[in-house]
Amino acid sequence: MIDTIKKTLLAGVGAALVTADKVQASLEEYVRQGKVSAEDARAMAEKIAHQGRKEFDDASARLHEAFNSVIAKLDVKSQERIKELEARIAALEAKGAKHTTHTTRPGKS
Repeated sequence: MIDTIKKTLLAGVGAALVTADKVQASLEEYVRQGKVSAEDARAMAEKIAHQGRKEFDDASARLHEAFNSVIAKLDVKSQERIKELEARIAALEAKGAKHTTHTTRPGKS
């Protein structure tokens, strides 16, 4: 499960890097073609980078919440499972003690 999460995050980061490179290349091309000034291109790049960081932070926060939720559910299920196993052990111990009491005769070992 952890590997899947890592791969998903790395894929997202990789996509963001590719997108950033393409945006930068596109803006440089627009500057070369004279469609935008270098200053406007820089401002657009900063705005796009800021928005990308914000979206990444939001996605990271949502992932963190989801991950914590899964961990909490696992903890609850683990605790329930432990209680079930403890009850089974107690029942078996009681059954074993009862069986031992019936098979042992007083005065004889």
